[in-house]
Amino acid sequence: MADRSREPAGPWQPERARAWQAQRGWRVGCNFVPSSASNPLEMWQAETFDLPTLERELDFAAELGFTSLRVFLHDLAWQQDPAGFLERIETFLVAADRRGIGTLPVLFDGVWNPYPKPGAQPEPRLRVHNAGWVQSPGAEVLSDPARQDALEPYVKGVIARFRDDPRIDGWDLFNEPDSPNLAYLAQEIEDKAARALELLGKSFAWAREVDPRQPLTVGVWDGDWDDAAGLTDLQRLSLDQSDVISFHCYGDLDALNRRVSSLRRYERPILCTEFMARSLGSTFDPHLGWMKAQGVGAYCWGLVAGRTQTEYSWDSWVKTYESEPSPWFHDVLRRDGTPYDPAEVAYIRSVTG
Repeated sequence: MADRSREPAGPWQPERARAWQAQRGWRVGCNFVPSSASNPLEMWQAETFDLPTLERELDFAAELGFTSLRVFLHDLAWQQDPAGFLERIETFLVAADRRGIGTLPVLFDGVWNPYPKPGAQPEPRLRVHNAGWVQSPGAEVLSDPARQDALEPYVKGVIARFRDDPRIDGWDLFNEPDSPNLAYLAQEIEDKAARALELLGKSFAWAREVDPRQPLTVGVWDGDWDDAAGLTDLQRLSLDQSDVISFHCYGDLDALNRRVSSLRRYERPILCTEFMARSLGSTFDPHLGWMKAQGVGAYCWGLVAGRTQTEYSWDSWVKTYESEPSPWFHDVLRRDGTPYDPAEVAYIRSVTG
């Protein structure tokens, strides 16, 4: 293994990032949550860690030709039982790697319910998109710099355990840190963007101290990135400190093209870590084939429709659905593995194969 002791504690040089891409190949997959879990706590807590469902749905991912899964962790799962949490991650990595699938863990998340609680999770509201999803950390921790500092053992502990592990594709430190969360607007802290910026800076520093072999990234997701001078402080930090660039886009192909074009200036590999919302014009055909041709990693949202209920649109928070939506918003398969749209699955396989 190369001696990395003399490398600066900062972002990789672009050449190193491009070497990572050449070694890993095109990364294609989904944001993976088993159908039996409504959020990452339900996925990772010992009482609801559902290995049979994970095994079955990892088979589905492999059959689609997926090579990488973006997987959300949670700080509360670590706090309850650090050793057990790490062993459950290991169990997942073994199962995914057995199928030739890498993992892109997400350590923090700024989206949906800002007041997560450990233990048994409440039943999600029926037919409401991500009705049970919870942020990590919660608002009470995010709003307090001292409590933010208490997250350092979580970040360092998880990354240190797997810092040289080839089954890990990279580390996504914080999902949409400054999301305004319109469904929970009244419960969000007023200075969320500032506090998220603070935690993000700490997270990059903590991760750099561990010095993982895998790249760090934080995706930009909102606004206009064409002009570097117009970036927010959080966007600038995310892009300047990421070893590989990542972003979200739920728009049509023109929007996707503009996003990618605006990020080429960083001269690093690019991953689209969230896409595919059928009713918004973000579809596998042609987006997936276009991203493969462009060398852009592609992670759709969702695989199997389940307790996250993300086959329903974001508007399900304000609109009542009496039955299954048409088209589905996210997700690819039903619980038994049959496709929502057989032609769509055939297209995915034609691209990944």
